[in-house]
Amino acid sequence: MNYSIIIFLVCFVLSSVSCSGKNGAKVSLKEKHTEANTETEYDPAAKQIDMFYCTDEDRKIFDDYISYIKPFKSTQESELIIKTAFFFINKPYVASTLEIEPEGLVVNMREFDCTTFVETVLALSRIIKLFDQPTLENFCGQLLNIRYRRGSINNYTDRLHYFSDWIYENETRVHVKDITKEIGGEPYKLNLNFMSTHPDSYKQLKSNSEYVDIIKKKESDISGRNVYSIIPKERIVQCGKEMRDGDIVCFVTDIEGLDISHVGFVYYNEGQLTFIHASTTAKRVIVNSQPLSVYAEKNGHNIGVMIVRPYISR
Repeated sequence: MNYSIIIFLVCFVLSSVSCSGKNGAKVSLKEKHTEANTETEYDPAAKQIDMFYCTDEDRKIFDDYISYIKPFKSTQESELIIKTAFFFINKPYVASTLEIEPEGLVVNMREFDCTTFVETVLALSRIIKLFDQPTLENFCGQLLNIRYRRGSINNYTDRLHYFSDWIYENETRVHVKDITKEIGGEPYKLNLNFMSTHPDSYKQLKSNSEYVDIIKKKESDISGRNVYSIIPKERIVQCGKEMRDGDIVCFVTDIEGLDISHVGFVYYNEGQLTFIHASTTAKRVIVNSQPLSVYAEKNGHNIGVMIVRPYISR
């Protein structure tokens, strides 16, 4: 299997709230909140989580992040996103961290693929702007709304596996805005079918054949939307002046049946337009050493990018 397909698979294979600690015990988020005996804001989205996977180490990383980011709470949104992304520099790249059954909200701040890195940074940045005393419960509510269709989990098919669908759903919730067209993009037509035509590549589809038809229907729905645009890779430098730190860059692939093979955060490193991402080659979270345009050009299957601007204060 070629490089771009591998990237896609690792990025997208994927009411009491229970949490698994190192000792395997299940603890309700609500109970944990009560035990802490603190006055914090409750996130109603967390009520929709039926299963929640997290370790004690993840909780510690969350607490360390809250301490780290406090001095930057009042900074501009783009700067806060970059500060949050930098908190995870050198964390290892690990594929398939969402491959847990039954389907539940996976909180993993120890290791990332490209998509879970973007989702985690976005959810953390949002709670800093939205809550005076952000809690792990707040983070879970935000992550749930970002990762799952309609912000609820019934089964594997509710996860936003295709990133083009992720963009669309998160734009409807005003979490992000697809700015590709307004900064120079041209119309782009999707034709998604990879998951439904390669069910053996996905553990959940292989073991639940009834999910394949559901995914196929979703692929048809996504492909029927005439809302997407693309900046061809030859025009990335030209359109780059309209991109800013913290924008989400989405690399569009020409592999049949797929849409986006890799994602990260736009970052101007000493004036050079590049990006921060969980890298499959470096096997860790890095600031890419090459310009964004060079990275896109060197990937033979990449045909361009979509640019999505996060809104973390709404």
